[in-house]
Amino acid sequence: MMGNAMGWMWIWPAVIFFGLLVLGFLALMVTRYWPDGTVTTPRPDRSPARTILDERYARGEIDDEEYRRRKGELP
Repeated sequence: MMGNAMGWMWIWPAVIFFGLLVLGFLALMVTRYWPDGTVTTPRPDRSPARTILDERYARGEIDDEEYRRRKGELP
């Protein structure tokens, strides 16, 4: 009775393996491309110096006056 069904026993590990493979791929795509705002893309109209200046201002390393002065000196 079980002789014919034993040939299909390999399918369950294969289904589990491919299911985990699909779930892993989906998790990778969600974490890489989900628009959660944590990934910042460089803006082409901004120089790297301006980006660093903005980050320093946001962290509170420089005050308003110094920020405006340095921003005015940038090209």
